[in-house]
Amino acid sequence: MNPYQYMPGQGSMNQGMPPQGMPPVAPPAAPQAEESYIENIFRLNRGKMVTVYTTFENNKEWNAKVFRGRIEAAGRDHLILSHPSTGHRYLIPLLYLDYATFDGEIAYEYPFNG
Repeated sequence: MNPYQYMPGQGSMNQGMPPQGMPPVAPPAAPQAEESYIENIFRLNRGKMVTVYTTFENNKEWNAKVFRGRIEAAGRDHLILSHPSTGHRYLIPLLYLDYATFDGEIAYEYPFNG
């Protein structure tokens, strides 16, 4: 056995360092700022009226549909609207979203302002 070889826990000068030939361990990444995704914009505008335009491919009854309502909630893949006069609730998969229009200003926080 070589007396100069690195031995973990033996008090070597290289204690705490990886043996030669091993890549150093990266420190944990810092938490990343929330990115600007459409579901976050819908969440910021909860309670506002919106018109949502969607397209459903290969649908023989209706290919495109327009939903109008108040934003109740938004998740990573869906939007929930409620129609104020009829009380209908719509669960819309964001996969089918083309675009949305709002009555008035859109609340929006760009995450990289600093």
